[in-house]
Amino acid sequence: MFTVLVSLVAKRGSLLGIQKKATDLTTLFRRLWKVAAPYWSSDDKVQARLQLAGVFALTLATTGISVGFNFLGRDFFNALANKDQEQFTKQLLYYLCGFAVGIPFFVLRDYARDILALRWRSWMTSYYMERYLKNQTFYKIQAQSIIDNPDQRIVDDLSSFTGTALSFSLTLFNSAVDLISFSNILYGIYPPLFVVLLVYSFGGTAISVFLGRGLVTLNFLQEKKEADFRYGLVRIRENAESIAFYGGEENERQLLLQRFKSAYENLTQLLISSRNLEFFTNGYRYLIQILPVAVVAPMFFSGKIEFGVINQSVSAFNHILGDFSLIVYQIQAISAFSAIIDRLGEFDDVLDSSGYKSLPDPSGNISLFFCNRKSSSILESNGSLTYEKRQKLLDIENLTLQTPTSEAPLVRDLSLEISESSHLLVTGPSGSGKTSLLRAMAGLWSTGKGKITFYVKDAGESQRSVSSDVTPLEENGSINMQAELGRPNCRNYGGIFFLPQRPYMVLGTLRQQLLYPTWAEDEIPASDSSTKPAALLPFLVRKKDMEHGDINKASMPTTDNLIKVLEDVQLGYILSRFGSLDATTEWSTVLSLGEQQRLAFARMLLSKPKLVLLDESTSALDEANEAHLYRQIEAAGITYISIGHRRTLYDYHVKVLHVSPLDPNSTQHNWSIDSINKDTMYKLPKL
Repeated sequence: MFTVLVSLVAKRGSLLGIQKKATDLTTLFRRLWKVAAPYWSSDDKVQARLQLAGVFALTLATTGISVGFNFLGRDFFNALANKDQEQFTKQLLYYLCGFAVGIPFFVLRDYARDILALRWRSWMTSYYMERYLKNQTFYKIQAQSIIDNPDQRIVDDLSSFTGTALSFSLTLFNSAVDLISFSNILYGIYPPLFVVLLVYSFGGTAISVFLGRGLVTLNFLQEKKEADFRYGLVRIRENAESIAFYGGEENERQLLLQRFKSAYENLTQLLISSRNLEFFTNGYRYLIQILPVAVVAPMFFSGKIEFGVINQSVSAFNHILGDFSLIVYQIQAISAFSAIIDRLGEFDDVLDSSGYKSLPDPSGNISLFFCNRKSSSILESNGSLTYEKRQKLLDIENLTLQTPTSEAPLVRDLSLEISESSHLLVTGPSGSGKTSLLRAMAGLWSTGKGKITFYVKDAGESQRSVSSDVTPLEENGSINMQAELGRPNCRNYGGIFFLPQRPYMVLGTLRQQLLYPTWAEDEIPASDSSTKPAALLPFLVRKKDMEHGDINKASMPTTDNLIKVLEDVQLGYILSRFGSLDATTEWSTVLSLGEQQRLAFARMLLSKPKLVLLDESTSALDEANEAHLYRQIEAAGITYISIGHRRTLYDYHVKVLHVSPLDPNSTQHNWSIDSINKDTMYKLPKL
């Protein structure tokens, strides 16, 4: 029967001029199994299976109670027809006792089912969020527009899937038990009535499948269009100030109306299809109220059966017909569920394709390595130790960078080396590939060829070793970030820090803003104060990164450290403005872009990296604040690579890398590296 249910998806077509590739039955079943199966073999499988067994046991109990009520109803109506007051009173008491005993089983069955659905949803939410945020998958999905609305799939589709999957499973199980229990009753009363039931139910199912064949596609599209409309509203909220400055309210209104109109038109088609289906299903439901009575009535008139048997036959007929007519009664829910399976299966396939990374071919991808750089020392003639002043921090070898989608070349055969205090300024026209170069260094882009090696700080740097060498982070060699992009600790804790032009403001307190990302997880509360710890599910409790632990992470800054760093970046006034470090607000809205950029510098100063990469990170600051911040990071002993357009940036750097737009027909380099000094600074190309 379930094959018939989900095969509706294979019949989807083109509606409203929007084409969607049909999902065949094999793919749908594969996606259903792929989405549903992992939980039942997870670490929570024992508890999950026990709860599922309990739900099935309660379902069996409710079926038994229904059979009992079927016989109680027969005797009750027999006593009523025979005008036997004593027997009627007795049966009435049995009925009341049956209600008192039976109703709790029905309530507990539904409660147990909902609790299991919630537990299943919680595990799946944790499972999908982990995969979504691993290996920068969220970035790839957004940057390459692989699928639409992953947020809706995690929030809405997972919730609907778990609840509906359990409901349908129990419905199928209950239908099987009902068929066994009530078929004997109905067949024993009058065999021809059983034959009528089979013809009626299978005929109704065939007609329902025909009338509801387009509902799956319409439900799928409706989910997408509603999500697109909601996303448009979210974008207005996130970009309220920019829209207000542009005076773009009317344009936004038209765009929103266009998206809502698309959802409206699709929903109209969905309502029309549902209406046409309801004409049949309502008639189908109402006819069964008289059909069994009409079939067995001649037997009652001839005195072969009692009046109570008519009621019993109607009850048994309705139970069995409900089992056989599952598609007729659930056609719209089945259509919506099939669309959810399709969306979640598609999402799961994307997560698998983005999350699984084999070891790359060095000739076809950019290799990103993080090597452990131990401190170097030189033995002087007098026997004293002198530490090498300039350690290598970054080495780029023969890097050719291409865009991920079109593979258009941006930088050709770049080689450079960055040592301590050799601050580098990257300049060039807009669109020449400056920010893309930083994306490659961060492991976000890997299309091209070449090798990027970061020399991160040693875990025991505070106790310097006499030996001088470069050692890998692991015994089998340095970490290749193409194979293990899910290890951002190598960047955050290993002495490398990235500052984008528009800093990310986390949801939380001012303290959490400052501690992000190095100590962010230490400040996230485990749960709401109103939630008892014993009630938390194990997979919702935040786990420490056991593989890395806190080996390379410095101790968390104190409150005094946080206050001081705010003063260092000239943001001390925001403490009096918001009251305390534990104030919570929408920081991306209440802070100007310049304040957000200074807050990002405060994060970096607290993390004390060896190397920081700045992507126009002072673009919203005046020259005085810019100079102050560069003095702060240089005084902290931090080496930096900056992307920028201001000529004043030359004052804070030692070398300049100028990148020009690449001529695809040329084999020449499109970059040059020069030293910066007082005599040559103003002869350099304009920014």
